[in-house]
Amino acid sequence: MTTGARQAVWLIEDNATLRQTVARSIAAIVEFHCPAQFPRCEDALDRLRERPAEAPAIILLDVGLPGMSGLDGIALLKQAAPGSQIVVLTVFDDDDKIYRAICAGASGYLLKGAPLDDLAAALAEVSRGGSPMTPRVARRVLEMFSRLAPRETSTAGLSPRERQIIEGMAEGLTNKEIADRLGLSAHTTDGYTRAIYEKLHVNSRSGAVARAMRDRLF
Repeated sequence: MTTGARQAVWLIEDNATLRQTVARSIAAIVEFHCPAQFPRCEDALDRLRERPAEAPAIILLDVGLPGMSGLDGIALLKQAAPGSQIVVLTVFDDDDKIYRAICAGASGYLLKGAPLDDLAAALAEVSRGGSPMTPRVARRVLEMFSRLAPRETSTAGLSPRERQIIEGMAEGLTNKEIADRLGLSAHTTDGYTRAIYEKLHVNSRSGAVARAMRDRLF
């Protein structure tokens, strides 16, 4: 997953010119490298199934891809490489695609055209357990959930401790910061996090927060 101190980032983008440009941008970031690039989700899935040990820290993918769409590919990529964080990099910022990506397990949602510094910051953020989003997308997410019809508050089977942890996620805290706040070990917090994912039927912290906000769990 890493080479020395550099974390591996796979890129799934069908536009060859853009793929090369983004790969070069990633290679220019000290903390990351881009050892594999694919034009289709199917190609990345084949690699993961053949050589699962090569699963990267982060998978950066477009939404509009030939064959399987990026949105459909997110859940399958998470199944094949559960330890990899999925970040969408696309031109699409409509509500449906953003919501589907987050619920499928994407840890971040970025719009193409962002400067190198923004990409570097986003990759660093997701590697620390955050959920980077282009500001315009973040606003759309807030608007999207504010429009959801109020529902009766539910616990979804979460324990009081699990609800405290998901509240920390919603505040943007990393697992370490949540552990420090609650006086827990990192290992214990990770265990609670896995239980939350299982109970909410999601694959990422962004998906858990989206589901919790939708179902008014806090």
